[in-house]
Amino acid sequence: MSACVPAPADSARTKHVHPPHSPPPGPRRFRIAGADVSASIAVFLIALPLSLGIALATGAPLQAGLVAAAVGGIVAGRIGGCPLQVSGPAAGLTVVTADLIQQYGWRTTCAITVLAGLAQLGLGCLRVARSALAVSPAIVHGMLAGIGVTIAVAQLHIVLGGTPQSAVPENLAALPAQLANLHPADVAVSALTLTLLFLWPRLPGRVGRVLGKLPAALIAVAAATALAALTGLRLPKVDLPSWSSHALAALPDGPVLGLVAAVLTTTLVCSVQSLLGAVAVDKLVAARPGLTGRVRRSDLDRELLGQGAANIVSGSLGGLPIAGVAVRSSANVAAGAVSRNSTMLHGGYVVIAALLLVPALELIPLASLAALVMSVGLKMVSLNHIRTVTRHREVLVYAVTTGGVVFFGVLEGVALGIAVAVGVALHRLSRTRITHEETEGGHHIHVRGQLTFLAVPRLSRVLHQVPHGADAVVELDGSFMDHAAYETLQDWQKTHTAQGGSVDITGRRPGIRISEPVEVDDCRCRPWTAWRNHQCERPPTATAPPDAGSQDTTGVADLTGGTGGAGGTSGADGKEGTATSSPTDLARGISAFQRNTAPHVRRELARLAREGQQPSQLFLTCADSRVVTSMITSSGPGDLFVVRNVGNFVPLPGEESGDDSVAAAIEYAVDVLKVRSITVCGHSDCGAMQALLGTEPGGAQTPLKRWLRHGLPSLARTPGDGDGAGGPRLAGRAAADTAERLCLANVVQQLEHLRAHESVSRALAAGGADGGLELHGMYFHVGEAQAYLLAEEAGEAVFRRVLETDLTA
Repeated sequence: MSACVPAPADSARTKHVHPPHSPPPGPRRFRIAGADVSASIAVFLIALPLSLGIALATGAPLQAGLVAAAVGGIVAGRIGGCPLQVSGPAAGLTVVTADLIQQYGWRTTCAITVLAGLAQLGLGCLRVARSALAVSPAIVHGMLAGIGVTIAVAQLHIVLGGTPQSAVPENLAALPAQLANLHPADVAVSALTLTLLFLWPRLPGRVGRVLGKLPAALIAVAAATALAALTGLRLPKVDLPSWSSHALAALPDGPVLGLVAAVLTTTLVCSVQSLLGAVAVDKLVAARPGLTGRVRRSDLDRELLGQGAANIVSGSLGGLPIAGVAVRSSANVAAGAVSRNSTMLHGGYVVIAALLLVPALELIPLASLAALVMSVGLKMVSLNHIRTVTRHREVLVYAVTTGGVVFFGVLEGVALGIAVAVGVALHRLSRTRITHEETEGGHHIHVRGQLTFLAVPRLSRVLHQVPHGADAVVELDGSFMDHAAYETLQDWQKTHTAQGGSVDITGRRPGIRISEPVEVDDCRCRPWTAWRNHQCERPPTATAPPDAGSQDTTGVADLTGGTGGAGGTSGADGKEGTATSSPTDLARGISAFQRNTAPHVRRELARLAREGQQPSQLFLTCADSRVVTSMITSSGPGDLFVVRNVGNFVPLPGEESGDDSVAAAIEYAVDVLKVRSITVCGHSDCGAMQALLGTEPGGAQTPLKRWLRHGLPSLARTPGDGDGAGGPRLAGRAAADTAERLCLANVVQQLEHLRAHESVSRALAAGGADGGLELHGMYFHVGEAQAYLLAEEAGEAVFRRVLETDLTA
């Protein structure tokens, strides 16, 4: 077992050995950040009423919720791989636990929790946590929605003053009788609780912002408790028996297959909810400025081990099953937590409350806790999730999973959802539309969908409808074609061509021809080959002129590689090739756009034409022809407001010398378009930076020289070759030369120039609940095709690589 338990985070630190003649260092002092203390209090105030409410909803002893909250905070918080995730009794486990208690009893349910924890430890040792995220989000959201509906329907009976039945159909059938026999006291307390839960976060004004920091759940339950106590309402309240009579786990008692299914269900729900919660916490941490470098990304396998250990301890001590809880975790991050200490402290507070606050807890009305849990259940049916699955055409999977969980159970509902998801995938794979149209220019065959062997008979039938000797275009609108379909197309193309006809097989992506030979130096640049400006497309005999890479002694004459247009001839290596652009190249590129791309973007561009542009970001970069902003940011029409100039300069206010274009663009983007962020992007091998390094004082003041003076502050802050450390740096490697150091320093300097513009400084000072305007620095290395983002670490500007692994879901 020891081989699979990861070492604590502190063990990865380098051990420093003190010199032999110096006194040994003193003992390390354990310190807890003040942000962790305040965050732990906020989480505790949310966790206490929710833990009691979830225990009430499951039918378990109310102490079991407190035990699970304490163990989740202390054990999972210490061992787990997501430092800021808060674990405890979760609403997503309510239905599973309630079914287990009703079927096997409470003590056997505790044993099942222990066995589920052991199963989680095994899964963590096998390092399969990442594969659990492969479950379709439609199934996960459908499962949570079904659980939420089940919780809400059951707790509605307690809200109305009655007792819930064992399943949703029975609860729905008993609802009319319950409505006819209302208990006014329970309804009044529940109504007050729900009203405060809804209104408290929406209090207006400055007072609302101050009071809104207090958890709505705590305020709602406290107000309901005060109402019941002051008015003397007679209604059921929390009953916490003595801890001496608290029931612990016992040996499991029941049919083996049933117990195995129970363990698997508990393991599945606990693990999936915890892993999804860890991923969500990572996204929340990444959105908090200044926190990304201090809090490590989640280790999902270690998180699974921590959850397993917590379930073993909780089940052994008579607590509820444990999983990561989204409400508490998001509150923990929002409250400013910076380490796992906040989670562990909140667990300690729960222990203190369970031992010292029993008289106060026993004043809480059960109807108030039921209303709280019912609201949590309703929130699990997320309209945002429904819109998402509808947009991805997975609403059937979502609906079947939800219905299966509601009417049959969690495991059965998930199984139904998986079966439907597989059926939908097979249906999509086999559903291919093949149409044939005869036009004046020939015959057009359009294939929509995946082209597999299942569609080969239809494809062959349609292809043979084209007369011999006719011109034909076959357009493939799909992302997959298997070998059988490929051979069918190739055989027909050869036969039809031999009979005097012509065949053009194209895809829906610009410039790609499916039937085109691929043995042209294994080129991967076909979407841009209309311009023929790539080394892999040039004839093997092409050579560069001897003086192609020469540079004028003034350092400002040769800027071909740094500021060329779209038809420039300089490659990434600074050498020229023989390929040139021409009006024919332009016409060919436009033709490819009109034929292949325009049909796909016409509707979106028409919408943008009607509604106007609403970009979220101003992107200021160099005019270099190799920096393709839409490609390196994966953006499309309407996403970026782009400003390009030689050297990606932002002139200081008052130094534009008659050229106000950059300042005007900044003012328009910030004040009119209301962009949320501004990015200054530099790049490697920048001709403007090379020219700036070679510029000598005096001489003719050409327009280029006058413009380059905006980079002199960047040049002043750039360390030379012999200056050692200093200035902005790249993480992971040293800058290649002084020119690259200048490129990095220039990005930082232009960000400072940005802050001097009135519109930018005003937007930065305004801030607001939505975060206000953000400034970002970026460096793109052309040769590596690698982007770097600027971050501040210990007061030092560092450019870190953006990797795909940094953004895994």
